[in-house]
Amino acid sequence: MVSSSSPLGRATRHSTGHSTGHSTGHSTGHSTGRLAGAVEAYTAQTAALADWLDELPDEVFSGASVLPGWDVRTLVGHVVLVHHGFARALATRSAQQPLPAHRYVANYRRDVEAIEARTRETTGDRSPRELTDRLRAPVAVPDGVTDRTVLDASRGPVTALDWVATRVVDLVTHCDDLSRSLPDRDPVPLHRHALAVAVRTLAQLLADRVPGRSVELRVPPFVAVQAVQGPRHTRGTPPNVVETDPLTWLRLATGRAGFAGEAAAGRVSATGPRSDLAPYLPLLS
Repeated sequence: MVSSSSPLGRATRHSTGHSTGHSTGHSTGHSTGRLAGAVEAYTAQTAALADWLDELPDEVFSGASVLPGWDVRTLVGHVVLVHHGFARALATRSAQQPLPAHRYVANYRRDVEAIEARTRETTGDRSPRELTDRLRAPVAVPDGVTDRTVLDASRGPVTALDWVATRVVDLVTHCDDLSRSLPDRDPVPLHRHALAVAVRTLAQLLADRVPGRSVELRVPPFVAVQAVQGPRHTRGTPPNVVETDPLTWLRLATGRAGFAGEAAAGRVSATGPRSDLAPYLPLLS
């Protein structure tokens, strides 16, 4: 995912929920290019989430979240776990060939029990304020880390660029989980660049996992990719087109929503005989 259509490509004209949040003391160190942009997106979204959590009364944290078996406090504890692992992995190195991002995230399901245990350990008996303070802990990218630096991450060797991009996916997804867990409150503001990185990363995961040129997925204004084997088109409107909005695509790709249900509700437009993406989703959960 390092081409011009990568998740960390140039900015787009999206106006959804831009938020910069308060300063958290985060630093991108000496990282450059797309990696630096992805780190900035991550830190801005983390700041927006921490500010949102600060406004919640303590009693809501004991309520159930939309993720089975987790209350809101445990969900926040999981985001803290992701945050602590973010910088820790950037300090590692691997001599192995990096896994493609779509293979790296496939290992989530393999390690689901370990992730659950570490989430419970991180959450412990910490208060909501203690967890939020940990979320504000600064992160820095070590000197010398570039887009293609290979890290020894928790699910295998992966490039720094893919590592950070998948962390942004986790963060934005769980911000949406928190918003859906507390529907009577204003949602967590989604930073424009963080949402863009998440949407583009997930679209590229689909294209890499199910390569082909018979279906075009469009998620305006952020990305369009082609995927799925079959007859290809070379000009004009593709015969199979799927189009949806960024938040719906995020939920489809992460197993928060089903393709048929979102299409029936009008949030997904799918035209052509090969436009049903249900067999290929979710990409991670």
